[in-house]
Amino acid sequence: MQETARQIRGTMGKAIIRLKDIADKTGFSTNTVSLALRDSPRIPEATRAIIRQAADALNYLPNQIAKSLVSRETKTVGLVLTDITNPVLTRVAQAVQAGLAARGYGMLLATSSNQLEEEKRALALFRSRQVDGMLIYPTNHRLIEHLRVLRAAGYPIVLLVGDPDAGIDAVSIDERAGAHKAVKHLTDLGHRRIGLIDAANPLGNSEKREGYLKALAEAGIAFDTSLVVEPRGHDAAAGYFATDRLMQREDRPTALFAGNDSQAIGALSWARTHDIAVPEQFAVIGFDNIEFGQYASVPLSSVDYAVDRVTNLAIDRLMELIAAPDRLPPPTVTQIEPDLVVRRSTSAPNGKKES
Repeated sequence: MQETARQIRGTMGKAIIRLKDIADKTGFSTNTVSLALRDSPRIPEATRAIIRQAADALNYLPNQIAKSLVSRETKTVGLVLTDITNPVLTRVAQAVQAGLAARGYGMLLATSSNQLEEEKRALALFRSRQVDGMLIYPTNHRLIEHLRVLRAAGYPIVLLVGDPDAGIDAVSIDERAGAHKAVKHLTDLGHRRIGLIDAANPLGNSEKREGYLKALAEAGIAFDTSLVVEPRGHDAAAGYFATDRLMQREDRPTALFAGNDSQAIGALSWARTHDIAVPEQFAVIGFDNIEFGQYASVPLSSVDYAVDRVTNLAIDRLMELIAAPDRLPPPTVTQIEPDLVVRRSTSAPNGKKES
C-alpha cells in the first residue's frame, strides 16, 4: 500500500485529498470510504474509525463544491450590513454567525457602507458564490425594487429592517415604536424642546423621525424644524458636532433623542466639554442599548435592540424559505416592539421631578 497519497493540485496550488487517496491508504473501496465519512450505519464502527483516522492524517476536507452540485445547497448564507463599525451591527454579525453555525451553515459577510450601489454589488457577489439565502440590511428602506426582483425570482432573502408593505420577508425592531417610546419618555418628564439627531432620515429611512413626530403630537408640542440636525455620519464624532450645531441656538433644547447610541455618546461628550450638566440641564437618550452606553460618563438611557431575538427569528425564517420545496411561501413581516432602558442620562428639565 502506498504511504504517499496520490494528489491533484487546486487553483491555489494546494494539494487536494480525494476519497481515492483515503481508499489507497486504508485498503477499503472508495464507496466504503464515502459511506464511512458520512457515518453510514452500513459500515461497522471499527471500520469507520479507521477511515476517519486516515482522513484526519491526510487532512482530508469534503469537496463542498461537488456536494453542492448534487444537493444544490452550499450551506452558506450571505449577510449584508450597512456599517460594520456600528456596534449593534457588529453584535448582529456575531449572533448571525453563531446561529448559522448551530444549524450547520457558514456565513459570508459584506458591508454596503450605506451606498446603494455597494449593496447591489454585494448581492451580486453572493449570488455568484451561490449562497443558499441572504440576510440584508437595506441601505434605503424604500429603494428595494432590486430586492423585490430577487424575491419574485424565488431567491430566499430576509430583510432585517421591516416594512409591512415591502412584499419581502422581514424580521426587525420596530424603529417607529422605539423612537416614539424614547421621545414620549422625555415629554412625560416635562421636556418641551426636544432635539433630534438622525443620520438615517437623509438615507430615506424615516421610521425614527416618524416616531419622534408622533410623540411630539401626542404631547401637544409643535414641531420645530430648527431642533432637527442631520449628522454627517453615524459615529460618536458625528453626534458631537451635530450636538454642537444644535446647541448654537439661543433657545436651546433641554433634551435630545439621538438615532443611535454612538451619536448619543458624542452628545454626552459635547455636554461634558461645555460644562452642561446631564441630565439636569440636558437630557440625552439614544437607540440600540449598546454596552458602551451603560458605562458612559453618564449611563445612557436607550431603546433596546434585541439582537438575539431578531437574529434567531430571521435565521429561522430564512431556513424555512431555503427549505421550501417549490415556490416561496407568502412573505411575512415580524416587527419586535423594543423595550425602553432608563438610566441616569434622562430626568425632568432642571432636575425637577416628573409631575
